[in-house]
Amino acid sequence: MSQNGTVQRGSLEIAQPLHDFVETALTPDSGVTADEFWAALEAVLVEMSPRNAALLARRDEIQDKIDAYLIANRGGHDQADYLAFLREIGYLEDAPSDVAVATSNVDNEIAGTAGAQLVVPLDNARYALNAANARWGSLYDALYGTDVIADDDGAEAGSGYNPVRGTKVIAWGRAFLDAHAPLGQGSHADATGYTVVDGALQVSLGDTTTGLADPNQFVGFAGDPTDPTNVVLRKHGLHADIRIDRSDNIGKDDAAGVADIDLESAVSSIMDCEDSVSAVDADDKVVVYGNWLGLMKGDLVSTFQKGDKTMERRLNGDRIYTAADGSELVMQGRACMLVRNVGHHLTTDAVTMHGEPIFETILDCFVTSLAGKHDLLGNSSFRNSRTGSIYIVKPKMHGADEVAWAVELFGRVEAALGLEPNTLKMGIMDEERRTSLNLAAAIDQARERVVFINTGFLDRTGDEIHTDMEAGPMLKKGDMKGATWLLAYEDSNVDTGLAAGMQNRAQIGKGMWAKPSEMAEMLATKAGHPQSGATCAWVPSPTAATLHSTHYFDVNVAARQEEIQGRRRRTVEELTTIPLLEGELTEDDIQTELDNNCQSILGYVVRWVGQGVGCSTVPDIDDVGLMEDLATLRISSQHVANWLHHGLVSEAQVTEAMQRMAVAVDGQNADDAVYEPMAVDYENSIPFRAALSLVLDGRVQKNGYTEAILRAHRRKQKAASAD
Repeated sequence: MSQNGTVQRGSLEIAQPLHDFVETALTPDSGVTADEFWAALEAVLVEMSPRNAALLARRDEIQDKIDAYLIANRGGHDQADYLAFLREIGYLEDAPSDVAVATSNVDNEIAGTAGAQLVVPLDNARYALNAANARWGSLYDALYGTDVIADDDGAEAGSGYNPVRGTKVIAWGRAFLDAHAPLGQGSHADATGYTVVDGALQVSLGDTTTGLADPNQFVGFAGDPTDPTNVVLRKHGLHADIRIDRSDNIGKDDAAGVADIDLESAVSSIMDCEDSVSAVDADDKVVVYGNWLGLMKGDLVSTFQKGDKTMERRLNGDRIYTAADGSELVMQGRACMLVRNVGHHLTTDAVTMHGEPIFETILDCFVTSLAGKHDLLGNSSFRNSRTGSIYIVKPKMHGADEVAWAVELFGRVEAALGLEPNTLKMGIMDEERRTSLNLAAAIDQARERVVFINTGFLDRTGDEIHTDMEAGPMLKKGDMKGATWLLAYEDSNVDTGLAAGMQNRAQIGKGMWAKPSEMAEMLATKAGHPQSGATCAWVPSPTAATLHSTHYFDVNVAARQEEIQGRRRRTVEELTTIPLLEGELTEDDIQTELDNNCQSILGYVVRWVGQGVGCSTVPDIDDVGLMEDLATLRISSQHVANWLHHGLVSEAQVTEAMQRMAVAVDGQNADDAVYEPMAVDYENSIPFRAALSLVLDGRVQKNGYTEAILRAHRRKQKAASAD
């Protein structure tokens, strides 16, 4: 029965919106009744919540001991003594002698194909659909609309089509084809036609005809073989689709009729319930859950206005071609989707038990798993997993014991929801220091489920600062990228994954490109990720996915992994080198660093708290757009908290910088009709108070996490807006 907006089920009090979602949307056609769902959730909460609470208490106990050690040894500690201490308190574990990943039934996009990975907030249906559909992207559009093509020599990008710029785009595309699917002779730039003869691709070059230097790169076509509309080529497991249309605005002026080149881009996408989402109550969670369910059932639709037109987004269908041997060739039209649940530390009152909020990660696991079951049951016209798996990324786990708890949770959920054992596959975010140091042990605990590890260097930096807060003032934030621990961490993640047998079994990933508008810079630098041996790396947009995919055409990641297998392994001494500031900083250096951090914090928090936007492109102090989420916020807030704690800045300086930067952020958002300025009333601006609290109270936030402060202020903002 309902009371005060909740529904009672056993000892659970369920918020009405969530109860209705489970009753009317999630459970029908799933093979699980709503009564069974709530009863199973209650049983798991009763058994597993106390153990999760104990693991969280263990985090606090360990941190207290590290704080005490660093205070006692402030001014310099012996590294060997520090490592002995970390082992003594159980922070540093002995690595298992032989870790062997044994995960089965993994889709090829996860196990076998290296490529870009798009991560998007799951509370935004349009973004989620765009990410799912980013499996294929137009190379021409990605080039024409970004700074990869320079504006010089009359090639400016304007409101209409610029043929000078278009010519540069086409030349770039032809050079791409020459590099990755070269002809036996001549160049794709000189092609006048593409045909298929006896299952082989033939390319006309004026008076001559040639084929591919490697005929096996041709995998299929669409249309009449004598006049195909599509020609599909393959390299390193990725595909390029040459689209031919002589009636198209581009194709009509092309000698071969080529209108575009579609690249297989985001072969996988992570739909995020966590760092890029502002979901603070049952209403918010139902939006997140509903979008994931819509993706799994194939019926998610987003309608929006673009100019004076009403646009609609749906999931793309599969691509149908004729294979080289004449058979039908079906290629997946969508990215293989993973879902990221929240961390173990969060609670939600969307469901309470005996009046107390429950651990949100348990609720996430139940709901996202049952939503994924609809995909496995064929309750959609599309298939996400063709191998019968549901992919759940687990963030912010500290050490192998917490991974073991998550493995058990997965097993309990499978049993409750009628899923085969090991249906739920686990992605382990290597983003906390205790996990980095014990990654082999963490993988070993999940050896039959693990499909993904990656270096979440943003959260990892935040945890580095918080864990060693008492050691002294830290390096400037920008200097962290060259710190000994960070370079060792990036290498060690790949080496540990390969040593555990993850090659051709699971993804080894790298972090996000945070400058959505700086695509030329991304193209010039992000090739380092596949070169590192990583099979995927995060990008912020479908356009970035298409451009980053070119790096996986360039680099044979499997071969690169073989090359680096025997390199020197990074040491635990390197991984635990504390990134302390060396030397003196000038007052100007300190003020500049403080201003940059405060502006970054405010620019993100004002949208998170004020508008419920969990991931956005925030202009930095120089008006360069940077993609911000909770991970970037964790770094900035912990960095200022560290300098404040050690006296490099004062509370008065922090407050003054926050107020001054609030004026700047207000100006950057002046064109936003729903934006509420902070500088009008600092005392009563809820976002401003949240931002200030993140710094002034940052040292005492558990693990340096930001959610407790953000969620409390967002709920306060929602209540104020409702009045």
